[in-house]
Amino acid sequence: MKFDPALGTANLYPEHGLAARLARGGEHRTTDLFGLPIACRTRSAMAQGIVAAASAGQRLTVSFANAHCINVAQRDAGYRRALEASDMILPDGSGMRIAARLAGRSFDDNLNGTDLFPEICKRASETGDPIFLLGGRPGIAMRAGATMVSANQGLRIAGTADGYFRAAEEDALIERIKASGARILFVGFGVPLQEKWIERLRSRIDVPVVLAVGGLFDYYSGRIARAPALVRAVGCEWAWRLAMEPRRLASRYLVGNAIFMGHALRHALNVRHVGDAVFAATKRCVDAVVAALALAMLAPLFLLAMLAIKLEDRGPVFFRQMRIGENGRPFAMLKLRSMYVDAEARRAALVSQSDRSGICFKIARDPRITRVGRILRRFSFDELPQLINVLRGDMSLVGPRPALASEVAAYRPNAYRRLRGKPGLTCIWQVSGRADIPFDRQLTMDVAYLRRRSLMADLALLARTVPAVLGGRGAY
Repeated sequence: MKFDPALGTANLYPEHGLAARLARGGEHRTTDLFGLPIACRTRSAMAQGIVAAASAGQRLTVSFANAHCINVAQRDAGYRRALEASDMILPDGSGMRIAARLAGRSFDDNLNGTDLFPEICKRASETGDPIFLLGGRPGIAMRAGATMVSANQGLRIAGTADGYFRAAEEDALIERIKASGARILFVGFGVPLQEKWIERLRSRIDVPVVLAVGGLFDYYSGRIARAPALVRAVGCEWAWRLAMEPRRLASRYLVGNAIFMGHALRHALNVRHVGDAVFAATKRCVDAVVAALALAMLAPLFLLAMLAIKLEDRGPVFFRQMRIGENGRPFAMLKLRSMYVDAEARRAALVSQSDRSGICFKIARDPRITRVGRILRRFSFDELPQLINVLRGDMSLVGPRPALASEVAAYRPNAYRRLRGKPGLTCIWQVSGRADIPFDRQLTMDVAYLRRRSLMADLALLARTVPAVLGGRGAY
């Protein structure tokens, strides 16, 4: 019997209705980097799509992600929320390309705002969509706009404003932007201020397309020289910027780039499941060693329990039962027999007396349990043979308790999540009340363990198992 719990779900990102209709140059594709959907488009197609959205009056919020952005997002939850609230996140810089390669992924072009800005202005001049430039020092946005107008005949600058306004002036600024008739708004306050500002006020900003563009106005105003094309082509524009402003950018690039590479390597290991493989191998090694030692140390108790079972009713010592393991794989779980030999035949007549609601069958004073079996269950000695299952690799020391096939057949779809890991001798709910805990709560605990499992968590659960067994709460 093989159950299909449909565990292998794809990591999907919902297509924004607007983004999916962007332009006539193809669908909106993304690749996952650092848990963010990064756009995969050529620069030309992206510029076309952005201006097409503006022309159609479709609301679109665009942000950029570079190495510095990822570093900030790791420590600033508000900024990360603002990024995630964007309709599109564009890859900016060679660092993002390196991170993508490490993770075995790719995107089309480096879509940094500095290169995309003139492309958008060129297309906006052709469609007649006016733009508004907001940010930078006084006069910088105006000069950047003038540069674009001189390069693109017909480009309409609906307005400009610097980024040095007081909170009391914010309402008037938003009204000014609205009255300008702009269809594309470039906001250049720097990360993370611009993204948070846009997220906070997006519902009031009556402009179809809003882009968070950092300090690009400085380059097109002439305040800061752009790196030569050759330097940009080899992905070293950051080094040029560092040379231009060493005092301001030393920490961001010299320290920040090293931190970013740490984030990129960790992300690549997670994406490629290297960490999972190392954890699984280590966990398997610990399981085998501890199970072998436990069997050797508990052998006298094991033999005594076996003798007691045999003397009571002359029946078999072991009880084998089909259970459902990792990813729905059935296996024969071993136990010391604690019930009369006809227990399974008598089960149907007792189902209505179950002390637990839901799909799991349990009776506190189950008449099928022998006198020896009641003692074994009180101290969980009946579970000792499962150490053999651990040595075989069917089970682990720690993990969700293995379910009966009949229980799995009755699972609701969300319950299949507890089959994503190897079943264990003990688990969170086993040390927190055992059978006294309802199934839905057990499911929540199992899923939480599988999501955050670690060797330290396993050792902590094993340490809690001993007093839980001696206490006997919920053991029946």
